[in-house]
Amino acid sequence: MPHSAAARARASARVGATPQPGVRPRWWAELTLVILIYAAYSAGRLLARDDGSAAVDHGLAILRVEKALFLNAEHPLNRLFTATPALAVPADFVYASLHYLVTPAVLVWIFRRRSTHYRTARSWLTISTLLGLVGFTLLPTSPPRLLDARHGFVDTMAQYSEYGWWGGEASAPRGLGEMTNQFAAMPSLHVGWALWCGVLLWRHARTPLVRWLGALYPAVITVVVMGTANHYFLDAVAGALVMAVGALLTGPAIRAADRLRAAVAARFGKPPAPSHAPAPIPSPAAEPTPEPVPSHALPSTASPEPSSPSPSPASSSSPAPASPASPASAGSPDRAPKGTRIPGRPAPRPRASPIVSGGCETSAGDRFPGRRTRGSTSGTSSADDTPATAR
Repeated sequence: MPHSAAARARASARVGATPQPGVRPRWWAELTLVILIYAAYSAGRLLARDDGSAAVDHGLAILRVEKALFLNAEHPLNRLFTATPALAVPADFVYASLHYLVTPAVLVWIFRRRSTHYRTARSWLTISTLLGLVGFTLLPTSPPRLLDARHGFVDTMAQYSEYGWWGGEASAPRGLGEMTNQFAAMPSLHVGWALWCGVLLWRHARTPLVRWLGALYPAVITVVVMGTANHYFLDAVAGALVMAVGALLTGPAIRAADRLRAAVAARFGKPPAPSHAPAPIPSPAAEPTPEPVPSHALPSTASPEPSSPSPSPASSSSPAPASPASPASAGSPDRAPKGTRIPGRPAPRPRASPIVSGGCETSAGDRFPGRRTRGSTSGTSSADDTPATAR
């Protein structure tokens, strides 16, 4: 593979590095696909629900690892939010709403304004979400807010639920907590989806303000999920890793999908026209082509002789007999070869051509100027000594 082609192949693995050619996808098809993906994601979260004991054990194990590595930033942030309603209430609104508003808004913006990058962006988000669903299934984890109170965490969303539409069960609307999986904490897709939005805004936005807002958005969401006691710090790290792996898999996944689509089109494409298809009907204006006549069926006729040259003055009084006309020229007298006599017509009279010599003009029968042949068939004298020029 040439160096330039290899560089393009490596660049296609990076998210948004290579625009996808082609026309913009149909909006209704993309909307249907996104709805189906989110429905499958929500159903997977519900199916991965645990009885709670294993999820709590996983949460406590993560907390112990963080304390050993001095990474338990969620403890001081949660104490700050709990003691400061001016921070806790806006943070609860951010956690309950932006995750479901900013992500689809960025997806629609990419679709409308940066359509060449849409397929890569959507594929990256889809693959990363499926990887997160695998994590929810294999490693159900209790968030800090569901641990025993002796571990020092307070559920700020339950504490300030009267300010919003949520209840005491995650960010679901009040009364719909049973429709969510509260043990889907590892990895944090709140952080993962925010990172997806930030990368796309930083790469494809044109104004510096939007780019910097996109860069700050993942950091704000990371602080919010820890301050509201919905995720551990390692949950946020796992969410970023899931998005990184999804970005690496996006290029190969798109190429595999293209090969699969080409194979399906080749296998179930439009079949070629059968060989016994009826012949096309000729147009009325087209003339039928005559069938060739075998050579043995043609009449044997002599080929016409080549046309003789124009008769000389000496032989013009007795023209040579004409050769018979060929079959091809018999039907069209106007096209008969020169010198050919046509039956039924008199022989053409030879045209007298004067002979000019020394300023004298004589007729075809003259031998010398001023002298003509005496005698005629009628017996009268036709001698004339007058020069031709005087006459």
